[in-house]
Amino acid sequence: MGTTLIKVERADLTTLEVDAIVNAANTELVMGGGVAGAIKRRGGAEIEREAVKLGPIPVGEAVVTEAGKLPAKYVIHAATMAMDFQTDEGKIRLATRNSLLRAEERELRSIAFPALGTGVGGFPVREAARVMLEEIRDHLRRGSRLETIVIAVLSDDAYAAFASEFERL
Repeated sequence: MGTTLIKVERADLTTLEVDAIVNAANTELVMGGGVAGAIKRRGGAEIEREAVKLGPIPVGEAVVTEAGKLPAKYVIHAATMAMDFQTDEGKIRLATRNSLLRAEERELRSIAFPALGTGVGGFPVREAARVMLEEIRDHLRRGSRLETIVIAVLSDDAYAAFASEFERL
């Protein structure tokens, strides 16, 4: 897949020194639980305030805010679900694609994703890994400025699922 480094790491997304981290958001961009809650706790409420001003957004769309106190420069809020907290393959695929497009628009070099849709959304991790990695692969085939793409997961199961799907690419 070109010269872009893609890696799966057991890591807390909020601690990574990358240009942008992706928030698995809802369409209202309210940052409650899961990844969004962790980003808000560590980065500050100003991230949510800035995000909410940009919403609501359609499911699958993504918007960019500053990253508050986080080591990252930006947070890309990708709507993987509406307020019904339901997600599916198509929503995760679009959210991944639009997150990558927002990174390109800002000429970013590095981005880190959580396992989109697998927490509050309840989507199976192995399926999320397949969908996200397919989108990343397809994006890179079209050409990209990105030098590093990190998939940051905390659990052994999620790490195994992403590592396994990564090997299949």
